[in-house]
Amino acid sequence: MLILSAVLAIFVYGLIAPMLGALLPTYLLTPSQEGNVATAQAVGLVISSLCAGPFIDLRGNKSALLSGLALVCLSLFTLPNAGGYIGLTIVYLVLGLGGGIVVTAANALMGAVEPSRRGSALNFLNLFFGLGGILTTLAASYVLGPVSLCYSIAILTLIALIINFATKMPGPVGEASFRLSEAPALLSRPVLILLSFFLFLYVACEVGMWNWLKKYLITINFDAQTAGGVVSYGFALGLLVGRLVVSRLLRASGLTVTLIAAICMVITTYLVLSLHTQAAVTAAVFCSGLAMAPVFPTTLALTQDAFPRGTATALGIVITCGWLGLVVSSPIIGNVSAASTLHRALLLIPFFSLVMVLTNLVLRVLMRRPAPDVALAPNLR
Repeated sequence: MLILSAVLAIFVYGLIAPMLGALLPTYLLTPSQEGNVATAQAVGLVISSLCAGPFIDLRGNKSALLSGLALVCLSLFTLPNAGGYIGLTIVYLVLGLGGGIVVTAANALMGAVEPSRRGSALNFLNLFFGLGGILTTLAASYVLGPVSLCYSIAILTLIALIINFATKMPGPVGEASFRLSEAPALLSRPVLILLSFFLFLYVACEVGMWNWLKKYLITINFDAQTAGGVVSYGFALGLLVGRLVVSRLLRASGLTVTLIAAICMVITTYLVLSLHTQAAVTAAVFCSGLAMAPVFPTTLALTQDAFPRGTATALGIVITCGWLGLVVSSPIIGNVSAASTLHRALLLIPFFSLVMVLTNLVLRVLMRRPAPDVALAPNLR
């Protein structure tokens, strides 16, 4: 039941992650307003994921999961009646708050259930994120209107909330394993800084694809339905397949997996923005999903292995920095798109991917050095 609870929670986040990108063309906002709405969601993710680690230490995974799922459910039931720009901004902020708690708590719970196989376990868990992304983008493109989509996902979230409520989970430790007085020492550790920066870059790339890919495809003469389908059976399916494969076959070092993935991200995301035929673009989108698939869960596994003390807090910091990537990238993409073209704005994604490669090379050196405050798993050496 613990694994089921974590799976349902991350599945819910997979359902809500592509919602903004799927519904954005229907909101009739300016490019700057679109960027601001995406930023509001990112700010919610940042705030909640930063607070989620200490909250998990003090109150346990169950309280965190229930709180996060409740906020998601509330925002989804409210979204169809949000009104214009201001209302949408507020609702997406609340959706981000709930989503950040859910992601941190679900990954922390799964990592605790399978501590000896964190890399594989977290890739298995996060393949359900890809499954949720497929279902939402397909439903938004071919089956459901915006209102029905919101209410349908809200009902599924309510079911996940009930199951998590009924599941018996380990109790909290009762005291935060991380204290505020320790923050400077923890944040000064180069390994944590680089892991945080790596995820910062990655989330900017992945969420940039979720939020802007459909709109970009429409600008290169895809019809809206086909564009949404490409996000689903291209990008989301690539994430799903990639994580399924990695969860079964992950034997290489997590650092090697993320390095190869980052190199492939540079190539595939640049191809998405350079090709023009529908078949070629769709293939490149699928390959970009495959390339990105192992990065998020494997980075979290690296963090948990490197910081056995205050693990939830370390995860919260790393995930928070990941969402900061969205905070930074969304207004940049929106403003560059308003001043120039969306194509030029989205070149930020392959550029950030290239910086990921360089960051990984430095991280490899640091994580191979023995250190008293870093516990390296055998497969990282």
